[in-house]
Amino acid sequence: MSDQADQPTIAFVGGSLIHNGPWQEHLPEYRCLNLGVDGDTSVDVATRLESIIAEAPQAIVLGIGTNDVASNRSVELIVRTVENILFRLRRALPDTRILLHSLLPRGAEFSPLLREVNRHLWQFAPSVRAQYLDLWPALALGNAINPAFSIDRIHLNEAGYEAWVAELEPALEQLLSLPPTSRSILLPDARRA
Repeated sequence: MSDQADQPTIAFVGGSLIHNGPWQEHLPEYRCLNLGVDGDTSVDVATRLESIIAEAPQAIVLGIGTNDVASNRSVELIVRTVENILFRLRRALPDTRILLHSLLPRGAEFSPLLREVNRHLWQFAPSVRAQYLDLWPALALGNAINPAFSIDRIHLNEAGYEAWVAELEPALEQLLSLPPTSRSILLPDARRA
């Protein structure tokens, strides 16, 4: 294994699902920064975004929104806040590759709301040159989280994280093989001309 300083740095950003993830253990070929915070909502991530940007990672894995659902936030507010996070990340880190995760399944009663949020985020991600990873097929059983993967219909057990990583590994490989994103052309300041 090469020195960690030579490995791509991937920042994992989100709430407890990210915070509890054994990312470095399962992805030793990367330098994994776990920037997940238990209980974080999308609003919390937006509030602490400058500290995330300061890390300047080669890639960001963003998985946020589950706690917004628990806080009874509307689809519109969740989507708008995550879109704002993505926009700010892209503006501040034009060369960083971004992988946005779908909201994970929970109890079946949350399925309609989760699917609506996911549909909006899937549609928005390309507008900020972010990749989207739909984890629903890997972790759901019908309209709910597969009980084999969860300890409480929200949080994942070891098998749940293994299923997540099985989807994440090829997504990261593809993400990091893409050419760097192009930057906006900066026009000269008319006042200096």
